Amino acid sequence: MRNMITFLLTLAFQIPPIVAVTPTSTSTFKEPQVAVENDGHVYIAYGAGNTVFISVSSDKGKTFGSPIKVAEAGTISLGMRRGPRIAAQNGKVTITAVYGQKGKGADGDIVTFRSENHGETWTSGAKVNDVQGAAREGLHAMAIAPNGTLACTWLDLRSKGTTLYLSTSKDSGKSWSKNRLAYESPSGSICECCHPSLAYDPYGRLFVMFRNSLDGARDMWGMFTNNGVEFSKPTKIGKESWIINACPMDGGMITVDSKGKATAIWRRESSVYSTSLANEETLAGPGQQPWGAFGDDGLYMVWMGPKGIMSKTPGKAGLLVSGLGTDPVVASSPDHKIVVAAWTENGIKASRLAK
Repeated sequence: MRNMITFLLTLAFQIPPIVAVTPTSTSTFKEPQVAVENDGHVYIAYGAGNTVFISVSSDKGKTFGSPIKVAEAGTISLGMRRGPRIAAQNGKVTITAVYGQKGKGADGDIVTFRSENHGETWTSGAKVNDVQGAAREGLHAMAIAPNGTLACTWLDLRSKGTTLYLSTSKDSGKSWSKNRLAYESPSGSICECCHPSLAYDPYGRLFVMFRNSLDGARDMWGMFTNNGVEFSKPTKIGKESWIINACPMDGGMITVDSKGKATAIWRRESSVYSTSLANEETLAGPGQQPWGAFGDDGLYMVWMGPKGIMSKTPGKAGLLVSGLGTDPVVASSPDHKIVVAAWTENGIKASRLAK
């Protein structure tokens, strides 16, 4: 019956087939993250228990190999957008994850794992945060520049209040630069439990998005840097403010098109929006936990809607999958020709949204 429902939904909304990335008999896999290369390699990292795994496709996401164990380096931060992050270029794949001895916010550092053969074998790289335990909140993001430079940002707890720090690597994660303070709120803390996001444009400019906390408002803010050291003046994203005395635990995603235009995909109250940094706000629909990426024909979005995971692609929108899917993400290749979505639903599922 379930397969028939999926088939009918595929016909109704004209969505590509859904692929089981992991065995459906194992439901502990969660928090997928996707990296796509121009040559058709698709990498999906995810966690289960305290282990990071990866599944690899060499045919643009049509099929995936068996899960490969990347690392088990202590107690991992996993769940509510905590989990591994992944970047890939020319067969070199880098994964970061927050591990500690105790975990659960008591301790934790961003550790790096590296592969130089399309994810087949793995070695350890350097720790990203240079103050022990500063990344124990477990929420971070990673992106890769056209020249191969990696950037990592995270919610940092090295001092009173939650701040945003950033570091870069020019050797696929073997080493990381001195940590730089990217933003601290004049109210004493940025939003404590919403993950940040990063995206490079084709010219090497790095865009940063995070949820702030200012005078009771938990709004998304954006900025950029040309060198990972000096940052532009942060600006609020969206026309209105979300006044809430709690953390929404929903960080959204920032993405950049082939011309360098940055767009934020984010949530305010019970709705999902897409917004250029000029604040041209567009309502996507009701829901939460949105993610986005640009294909060569426009913006692709996924999020958790009232009836399941929703997708909005150029020219169409609809239900991607019914049921209790969570953790939706979407990523595109550097040339924007391949777009792949992934999510958690009785294991990890994926769907190629653009060829």
